[in-house]
Amino acid sequence: MKTVVGIFSSQADAARAYGDLRSLNLHRDDIILLSPEASLQQIDAVPTEDGEQPGMGKALGGVVGGAMGLAAGAAVASLLLPGVGAVIAIGLGAGTLGLGGAVAGAASGGALEELLTRGLPKDEIYLYEDALRQGRTVIVVTSEDDDLLTQSRQLMEHNGAESLDAAREKWWIGLRDTDAADYDAPQEARNEPLYRSGFQAALEPDLRGKPLQDGRSILKERFPLIYQEEWFQRGYAGAQEYYSNLRKKEPIAVAM
Repeated sequence: MKTVVGIFSSQADAARAYGDLRSLNLHRDDIILLSPEASLQQIDAVPTEDGEQPGMGKALGGVVGGAMGLAAGAAVASLLLPGVGAVIAIGLGAGTLGLGGAVAGAASGGALEELLTRGLPKDEIYLYEDALRQGRTVIVVTSEDDDLLTQSRQLMEHNGAESLDAAREKWWIGLRDTDAADYDAPQEARNEPLYRSGFQAALEPDLRGKPLQDGRSILKERFPLIYQEEWFQRGYAGAQEYYSNLRKKEPIAVAM
């Protein structure tokens, strides 16, 4: 299954994009929208279908305080993300997790990671998670039809989705310019790419929480030319500390 992803700074833009995507020849479970639960009420006034009046959302309207509804009849789930709290998943995600109908509690933090690893490149997962931590909305479209994926990408861009490259740079600048990543700035500019590569590698799902020694075999396979470089390893260690701090902020799922 192939995918295209849109990251939206504006929840209103995301809502419009979602509505437009539903007009394509996609199954409703081929579209997943992820948004921090606290952000959803910001798009209550956005119509989601032609002829629909603001505030008349259907499925999600009955889930999040009567706010808005983007997916009539689509599965809805609530997932926990460290550093964010509850994230609402509409569409494919809720169905594959077996959490349909309404939000009645929240799945553990690992559920969102499991969802994102299905069909998405592992080395990009951290970008989507970070976007959610920043209060942004992520839409994922899955299909085997290249034409549909092209239309989906164009439609999301038309509605304000930022490029993956832009999201990646925004993420890195944000970490570098704050204390969040405990950024150990290289003295020479040529060392920053090595540090950054190590940092990003440590955030891949199968390396998270693994000390350098435990992840060495994976790193050797994926980064054979640089995994032994000092600044790569410093970046890897910095990211492990960063992720550990995020995990400390993870809320506890409560059974309902």
